[in-house]
Amino acid sequence: MENLLIGRQEQIGQLEEAYSSNRPEMVAIVGRRRVGKTYLVRQVYNGRIDFELTGLQDNQRDGQLQNFVFGLGKYFPDFHINHKPADWLDAFNILTQALESKNKHEKMVVFLDELPWLAGPRSGFLTGLGYFWNSWASQKNIVVVICGSAASWMIKKVINDRAGLHNRVTKMVYLYPFTLAETEAYCQARNIKLNRYHILQLYMTMGGIPMYLDQLRPGLSAVQNIQAICFSETGYLRHEFGRLYASLFKNHERHISIIRALASKRSGLAREEIVQLTKLANSGMLTETLDELHTSGFITIYNSFGKKKKESLHRLTDPYSLFYLTFLEPLGKSSQTDFIQLSDLPKWKTWSGYAFENVCLVHINQLRKVLGIAGVASSISTFLARPKDGLPGTQIDLLIDRNDQVINLCEMKFSTSAYEVTKKDVENFETKKQVFQYHTKTKKHLFITLVTTSGAIENSNKLNHVDQVVTMEDLFE
Repeated sequence: MENLLIGRQEQIGQLEEAYSSNRPEMVAIVGRRRVGKTYLVRQVYNGRIDFELTGLQDNQRDGQLQNFVFGLGKYFPDFHINHKPADWLDAFNILTQALESKNKHEKMVVFLDELPWLAGPRSGFLTGLGYFWNSWASQKNIVVVICGSAASWMIKKVINDRAGLHNRVTKMVYLYPFTLAETEAYCQARNIKLNRYHILQLYMTMGGIPMYLDQLRPGLSAVQNIQAICFSETGYLRHEFGRLYASLFKNHERHISIIRALASKRSGLAREEIVQLTKLANSGMLTETLDELHTSGFITIYNSFGKKKKESLHRLTDPYSLFYLTFLEPLGKSSQTDFIQLSDLPKWKTWSGYAFENVCLVHINQLRKVLGIAGVASSISTFLARPKDGLPGTQIDLLIDRNDQVINLCEMKFSTSAYEVTKKDVENFETKKQVFQYHTKTKKHLFITLVTTSGAIENSNKLNHVDQVVTMEDLFE
C-alpha cells in the first residue's frame, strides 16, 4: 500500500504550489484525527522534508524539548548540539542553525505535527514558532507545515492569533473524510472487493476515515469486517471512542456528554435542549465546546428554515460515534456479540435509518448533481413545526431551497431492497407539504425527493406522489 494517495487532489495541489512558489510559505493543515493529514504531507513531500517534529500527547515542555533533540539528531546527524534547549526560543534558534548548516539551494520543508500537543499551557511553543518565522524563516526559501487534529484550536490559536503568528499563515488546507466514491477507490486499491451496498454499510459504521478503513481485510464481507474491527475484544474500533475524544479536547468529558445527548435524539437538538439533557451551563464555554465539535467534524449544525440562528439544530453526524454509542458501549468492556444478529433488532433498523440520513447529508454535492441543480444557487436547512391550528407537528431533515423557485423536501429511506412507497408514506408526504406551506407561506414549488439505497418500486404511490428518486448509486458519483 506504499505511495497510495486516494483523492486529495486539491490538497496535493496546495502543498505542491507552496513548494514551488517563490516566497516563504506557512501552510496550516486542519482535519479531524485519523483523517490522514500526516500521511498526506509525508507522501507529497517524500524525500524533501528537512525536519519533522510530532508533539507528544499529555507531555510537558521538558519531554517535548527532549523529543525535539531526538528529532534534530535524526535529521541532522552531523550537526553538533552544545546543550539541551532551555525553552522553545532556544530550540528554534538551534533549528535555525541546523537548517543553515545544510546550505541547501532547493526549498526547505519543516513539518510540525500535532501542534496542540506541542503548544501546551505555558509551554512557550507558539512564542518560539513566531520567533522562528518572523526572525528567520520569513526571509528564506522554505515551507513550514503546521498540522493539528483539534481544528478549532488551530483556528483560534494559530490562524486568528494576535501575537507573533498574526497573519503569518499563507495557505489553509482542509482535509475531510473520504466520500463514498473515494472510499470505494481506497478499497479497490487495497484489493478489497465489495459491492456498493457493502461499502455503504462500512461507511455508515465508520465513515470515510482512512485509518479506520485501513483495518479492512480482503476476502471478508462488510459484516465480517465490522465484526472483526468493532466487536472483537481486540478490534481497533472496540475502544476507540474514549481515546478519540481524549486526544483531541481538553476536558473532553464535556464534549462526550454533548455527543451522548445528540445520539439520543435522531432529529437533532436545539441549544436549549442540549443544556437540559447535559446539565451544562448555557455559557460561552458551551458555545466553545459546540464549536470544537463542529469544526472537528463530529456534529453538524443545520439552520432551521425561516428561523433565527439560535434555533439551529445540532446533529451527531460522526458515523463511528453513533455506532459506538448504539451498539458497542452497551456491551461493556469484554462482552462480545454477533453483529449479524443485531440486524433483526428494532435498534438496528433505527440506527440504519439515521446513519443513512447522515450519509446523504454529507453527500449534498452528489445530490445536487443528480437533481441537475449543481449550477443553481441553493441552501440546505431543516424544518421543524409544532402542532398548531389543528395541523400536526412535523419535521423535515433535509430541505434544498433553490433559487429557481423550487424547494426539494427530501425523504431518506434505508432498505435492503427497492423501497415500496406505501399509502402511509403518501399521507406523510402530503402532511409535510401542507404543514410546511402553512408555516412558511412559501410560494415556491415543492418537490418530494426520495433518497433510497436501491431505488423505489414503480407503483401508483410512487408515480403519483414522488417527483424524483435518488439512489445509493448516485451518491457514489
